[in-house]
This record gives sequence, structure tokens and C-alpha cells, in this order.
Amino acid sequence: MSADALDILLIEDNPGDARLIEEMLGQTEGLLERVATDEQRLHHASRLSDGLDRLDEGDIDVILLDLGLPESTGIDTLETVVDATEYVPIVVLTGLRDESVGTEAVQRGAQDYLVKGEVSSELLVRSIHHAIDRNQQERERVRQLEQLRALNNLNRITQEITHAVITTSTQQELERAVCERVADTDAYRFAWIGAVDHSSGRIAPKLAAGVEDGYLDEIEVTVGGEDTGQGPAGRAVRTHEVQVMQDVQSDLTFEPWREEAIERDYHSSAAVPVAYEDHLYRVLNIYAASPNAFSTPEIEILSRLGDVIGHAFAALERKDALVSDQVLELTFGIDDIVDDLIALPTNQTPAVEFESLIRNDGSLVAYGESAGIDSETFRDATERADGTDDVRILSAEDQTVEFELTSPAISELAEAAATHGGHVTSASIIDGRFRFVVEFPPGRDKRRLIERVQDHASNVSVIAQRKVQQTDAGVSAGRSAVEERLTEKQRNALEAAYSGGYFGWPRESSAQDLADSFEITPSTFTQHLRTAERKVFDAMFEDGPDDKPKSDASVEGEPEAE
Repeated sequence: MSADALDILLIEDNPGDARLIEEMLGQTEGLLERVATDEQRLHHASRLSDGLDRLDEGDIDVILLDLGLPESTGIDTLETVVDATEYVPIVVLTGLRDESVGTEAVQRGAQDYLVKGEVSSELLVRSIHHAIDRNQQERERVRQLEQLRALNNLNRITQEITHAVITTSTQQELERAVCERVADTDAYRFAWIGAVDHSSGRIAPKLAAGVEDGYLDEIEVTVGGEDTGQGPAGRAVRTHEVQVMQDVQSDLTFEPWREEAIERDYHSSAAVPVAYEDHLYRVLNIYAASPNAFSTPEIEILSRLGDVIGHAFAALERKDALVSDQVLELTFGIDDIVDDLIALPTNQTPAVEFESLIRNDGSLVAYGESAGIDSETFRDATERADGTDDVRILSAEDQTVEFELTSPAISELAEAAATHGGHVTSASIIDGRFRFVVEFPPGRDKRRLIERVQDHASNVSVIAQRKVQQTDAGVSAGRSAVEERLTEKQRNALEAAYSGGYFGWPRESSAQDLADSFEITPSTFTQHLRTAERKVFDAMFEDGPDDKPKSDASVEGEPEAE
């Protein structure tokens, strides 16, 4: 029903009865007040076929139906009209005073029935109003049930995809699992997942499932300001938020793909960004056969689903970084970080070398060595430098200083690299410039990697790049097997103890010193360290594949080693 008019279709073959109904409707304004509209329009059809043709044109709000037509009579007439329309209320007009006819009509889909000859203006108005009101209530009930079914279905899909996240080992397997599980439901007709090709600005399809019928071969989806970038997928890439197209017929932004979509019975769609932190990995595109298929609760669930899949992509990248035999190595240079350290008066190369970098809750603990400078000069420069805190001198001999310091500034760069599966392997100050080397797993978008790092430091530049082989495969696999046993805190404790001279004699750091660097208690640090030691020894000395690694609880009661 439009805001300014109520459209009534009267299917009545008797001219006198039709004229009487028209006069009754024209004698009262009560109906307009009850349905909150400005005017009413009566459309008259004297034959059932003409009435059905008018229904096909749409915009009918209520039907007044005579059961005694030349082409059809009785309940058969009602059933024909019910089958031809969806959610349009019907008031039956009958010349019979048989209540059973009216009762059966209501049971078969009519909202009400009136007996000709006993109809007054007020009764007609009341019947039409009640029919519209009950019909709206029924439509709302059906809408809520459909939405509930859709939410339950989407939650089931999310659970299945979450399980697939746990069991898949490659990005391609994950992409296939996501598309197949989304499309394997009556709620959605088609799903495809794409990746942004930054060189062309296109979203390139990776995998698809469901009723595709050559759709992806016929369309182009981009991420820029052109028409092909204004659909749900392009907007999702730019905003990192779920975007929807609720009606293919009326959504102007979907014009580039409308004809192909309608041909395949796609009537609404949603684009889900698959991202982790600020990095967009993929865009998941979902199509439904009905308009308005994506309610606000569904959009919220799809947003969480995108986060789950994005986290899985990031985890797979980190796994690849551990086991890959070949890595991409990028060396970055930056001038305006830790300025006072860069300005140290030394001719040694490198002037400062950071040999071990350990990320810790928004900061970074670094262990390294400076050459050609005494310890006091080094300490003063570190304490003055922006982006460094809490320097501790581990040893100083012959103008060579071994140190520990924390650096939130360097931590931001390391975090930027880590979101793409990267690992900062070393850092140094050479020729008055801070340099850091990052290793990435193969197959990453190099341009995007560089952009991500530059987002955190606009004046950073790439000094060198190369592909390098990791260490011997057996050593790499063994190291990976050990690292998989360790939690992040256990690994940090072990690396800090090793780099900080805890295992040396005499010790350069105590458990108290190292615990202070990570802002935890000595007992907590020692527990992490002893658990990590036990896991390393288990990996080295266990007898065979049936041996089980010791649980963390097995060392909780052991005394501290200071």
C-alpha cells in the first residue's frame, strides 16, 4: 500500500453489485482514516481472467472477490486467486446465506466474507480494514519466522565454517570450505570469494560454489570510483564493513551486473570483508534468490564470520612462515626513529645491532650490541631517544656494549609485519640510518606488504629485497616442531633468557631482571622459562612418536632457578 492511496481490486461480473460497492466506498472517509492514507482507487474487473491480469501489474492492497463469476464459481474461484497472489488480503462476496461457505472461504485463504444484500458502508469499511490489518500481522509473523530460520541457518553455517577453519591446512582449502558451506543451503543461491589485485584494481575470483552458470566470466568487479566499484564488493573493500544490495531491481549501484544477476535469479547480495586487524585478505560474496534477504541480525553474524575467516587466514600465514623453505626478505630503512641512537658518534659498522627482538604486549624487548662507544654514552643516548625505554647494560668491554632495551616504536613496525605473517629477523643502525629486515612467506603481495609497513612510518623505504632459502629442511622442521609446543609467553621467556645472558656464567641477567623487562613477577617468568625448557628437552630426548609432551602443569611446582 502506497503512502497516498489505497488500491482496491473488485472482481465482480454483476454491474449493479459493482456500482453499489463503488457507491458505498465513495460515501465514507472512515476507511481512509483507518488505513492512514489520503485516497482510495477502485479497480474493477468483470471477469476472473481480467482480475488476474490486473493482479500481475501489482500495487493492489485488497481484493473484493465475487464467488459467482462466469468463468469460475465457488471455492475454486478463491483458490485460483489465492494461488495467483502473495500476501494480498481477500474479502469474499457471496450471494449465499450459508455460513459454511464463508467459513470454508476463510479456511482456504480469505480474510473475511460478506453476504450481498446485507452489506452496509460501515460493514464494508470495517471488513476491508480488518482484512488489511490481519494480513499485515500475518505477513509480519511470516517475516519473523523466515528471519529466525535464516538466523538459525546462518549460525549453523558459521559453526561449520569455524570447524573447517580448525581442520583446513591451506588457504585454498579454507576458501573452498567457506564457499561450499555458504552455498549448500536453501537460503543462499551462490557464493564466491575474491582477492584484490592491486595492479589492476580488480577483485579476482578465487573460488565459487552454487548456481554460478558463467556469472563470474561475464562480470567485472573493481574497487575504485568507477561504476563497477560501487557495488557491495567494492564498498566492502574500501570500508572493511559488510555491504548489502537488497533488491536487484531497484538498487542503482548494481546496474553493471543487474542483467546477469536477474538471469540467474540473484535478487539480493552481501559482500563480507575477510580481514584480520587492518589487513583485508579476501571478499566473500553471497547471493540470495529473494529480495531483502539480509536483515540487520544476519549482517552482524556475517561480519563476525568475516572476522573468523580473516583470523584463520592470518594463522595460516604464520604457519607458512614457520615451515616454508623459501622466504621473501625485505630490508627497510627509516631515518626518524630512535634519533639519538642514530646520531651516536662512532665509525663502527654497524654502530648498533639488535640481535633479538621479542614482542611483548604493545612494546618490544630488544637485545643487542653497540660498537665503538662507551656504556655511559650509549645509555644517555638511549634514554634521550624517542621510542626507547628502560635500557639495561648487560656487559661493557673495550667499547663494546651488550644491552637490553624496550622500544614501543620498533614494536609498531614489527606488529605491522606480523599481520602479514612476517617476522623481523634483525635490525641495525648503519651509516646513520635505522634498518630492519623482515622475512615473509612466499606468495604474498609484495606491494601490499610494503604499504602496510609504510602505514606505520610514512618515510620508510625499501633498501633491498631478495628470496632466500631457510636453513636445512631437517633443522627447520625440527625447530618448527619445537616452536609448535611453546606458547608465545614461553617462547618469549626462553629467547629473553638466552639473549639476556641468563644461561651464561657468570649470569648477565637474573630472573628478576628479565621479569622486570616483561612487567611480570619473577615467579611467573621462571614458570614460563622452566615450562619452555621442559618442552624443548621433551622434543630433543623423547623416545618415539608415541611419547606425549609433558603438560604445562607438570612443572608448576618446581623451585625457581635464579
